[in-house]
Amino acid sequence: MIVFPNAKINLGLHVLRKRSDGYHDIHTCMYPIPLREALEIIPSKSFSFTHSGIPIPGPSDHNLIVKAYQLLLADFPKLSPVATHLHKNIPIGAGLGGGSADAAFALKLLNELFSLDLSPKQLEDYASQLGSDCPFFVQNKSQVAEGRGEKLEPISVDLAGNWLYLVHPGIHIGTKEAYEGIQPTEKDLDLKAVLAAPSSWKSKLVNDFEKGIFSNYPEIAVIKTKLYTAGAWYAAMSGSGSAVFGLFKHPPEEMKFPEHYFLFSEKLP
Repeated sequence: MIVFPNAKINLGLHVLRKRSDGYHDIHTCMYPIPLREALEIIPSKSFSFTHSGIPIPGPSDHNLIVKAYQLLLADFPKLSPVATHLHKNIPIGAGLGGGSADAAFALKLLNELFSLDLSPKQLEDYASQLGSDCPFFVQNKSQVAEGRGEKLEPISVDLAGNWLYLVHPGIHIGTKEAYEGIQPTEKDLDLKAVLAAPSSWKSKLVNDFEKGIFSNYPEIAVIKTKLYTAGAWYAAMSGSGSAVFGLFKHPPEEMKFPEHYFLFSEKLP
């Protein structure tokens, strides 16, 4: 069986406070986008994980797909071995949630493959054990996220018909580095109200990580400026970076970026 895990972008991202467990409370809206990779899982005599496409650093047993299988195996010991293969197409360390999507889609695929009859809520509970963004990809629709990202509430945000232009400069930004450049601040901002008024997004819909990341990597700030110059009605860094996206009413005009940059442009469905 084959599925196609997709990326997400963040529409606003506020870091409110550091928690006693070491995580941070955040407030954001996550929105799925049609940048996808391919994940195949088939029954096998022994478990295996292979990958192609964008190189994945680190040992295979650290991959969230492997951890997803192991998590279910602990509760369903009779789960058969599987061979898994991921063709990686979503940049890593870009704030696009590729690894989280892989984990959630693996859980959903294993649930279907072995008829485990897990509900979406149960799948979200498993996903939350793998990563803060993972539960979002179970429902995989626009949702407001709170807590460390696992408290989700559907919201009616529809970007269909807009052109998305996504730029990744090849810079990997780890979670630790991103949070080192931020000062958590309680905000008196009604995110849902802002999201309901797209005309206010440019001035009010802010990603708190941008200030520190842009200071450390000015070339990422340049991307956002270029997107606005090219006619984007909204542009922002996604997650903790380093990918930056722009939303356009019409196909964006040609922009020149270095050859090693990852570029993605598509009309949102």
